[in-house]
Amino acid sequence: MATQTTTDRTTTDGTGTDRTGTERRTRTFLRVSIALQTLALFFQATTAGLLLSTSYGETLHGVGARVMYGASMLYVLAAVLAWRPGGGSPRPVLYASGFLALASAQVVLGVAHVPSLHVPLGVLMFGLSVLALAPALARTPSTARRTPGR
Repeated sequence: MATQTTTDRTTTDGTGTDRTGTERRTRTFLRVSIALQTLALFFQATTAGLLLSTSYGETLHGVGARVMYGASMLYVLAAVLAWRPGGGSPRPVLYASGFLALASAQVVLGVAHVPSLHVPLGVLMFGLSVLALAPALARTPSTARRTPGR
């Protein structure tokens, strides 16, 4: 039996757990993971330029690649946590999994030194990450739950 209070819109599922708080935390985790992924991709674009012009660019780009791949895995984890325990949509899991597949292809292309595919794929990945980040930051739980006239 679900109960709802009008003051803080807290919903409990009969076990005394605060589902709204859990949803808020998992969505925050999802937003942070998408932001970290986008930031890591921007860092990769910056170090790609350094790779061409400095001696330490290769080191920075290699470290950034590992961080970006880890951020992609974190995005998958956050999407799964927002979906199952958080009660959210499964759509972010599909996006995150697809993005992890692109990141895997990017790593393979980078290690194989195929810049003709590696560079355009990196640009595509940054664009897709920004497209995933924008709506995630635009939606806030407090504005999404308000009804007109309140």
